[in-house]
Amino acid sequence: MADIAKGEELEKKAEKKINGWAVFGSKYEDAAEFYEKAANCYKIAKAWDKAAAVYLKLAGCHLKLDSKHEAASAYVDAANSYKKISAKDAMSCFDQAVNQFMEIGRFNMAARYCKEIGELCEVEQDFEKSIAYFERAADLFQSEEVSTSANQCKQKVAQFSAQLEQYPRAIEIYEDVAKQSLNNNLLKYSVKGYLLNAGLCHLCKVDVVAITNALERYEEMDPTFSGTREYKFLADLAASVDEEDVQRFTDVVKEFDSMTRLDAWKTTLLLRVKEKLKAKEMDDDEDLT
Repeated sequence: MADIAKGEELEKKAEKKINGWAVFGSKYEDAAEFYEKAANCYKIAKAWDKAAAVYLKLAGCHLKLDSKHEAASAYVDAANSYKKISAKDAMSCFDQAVNQFMEIGRFNMAARYCKEIGELCEVEQDFEKSIAYFERAADLFQSEEVSTSANQCKQKVAQFSAQLEQYPRAIEIYEDVAKQSLNNNLLKYSVKGYLLNAGLCHLCKVDVVAITNALERYEEMDPTFSGTREYKFLADLAASVDEEDVQRFTDVVKEFDSMTRLDAWKTTLLLRVKEKLKAKEMDDDEDLT
């Protein structure tokens, strides 16, 4: 409680400075100093709503002083305080920080906080909005030639696109990231994983011709791919889809999972394929009766 009282006292001093007589610039500089100290007191007291509100006032002071970098940093501090209590308010503050960083050409910082908004949207399960921010982050990282971060963001776009059943978009991204990674000695070991993800998205369309053609292209793209467990897994899954054999499909998945644990995203996609296979099997049974 003592920290909150001290924070409130400092906040009042800041407001007194703004409302008092002084040289235009100096009163905002003095107020900013008091606001910063007040915000620190609120943070110590874990009064996150008060801390965030003061950081927004601090951002306003910096904007009056035309200090956009400092304003952006204050918006980030406000967002980090809001993260404790309100994802929506945190996103709004990060968005304002992004706008300030964009204005002063700090694209790497803008990308970083677009990514942060994308992650908050992911937690809220707002995948459409998450895709938009991860895409923007990827473009900004790419413009700054931060390829690893750009690829991480692109993969998030692919992941959520697949979850929303936007498979062509996901396939295009995974294949593009795989091609880029082949030329990088540090990243080329990840290629089989990207191609596996792309292949699973192809399978979700239950189009055997498309997955067969894709596997041929992947062999041409990366001649080592045909010797991997990931390639065999996709080929065996494609064969079971071609035969409309639900049991074989299940066995192939179980065998792969026993050696390499399937994550929740891959499991979701595989369950979708299995359900489509089951539906086909039922339709075939009805045709026979």
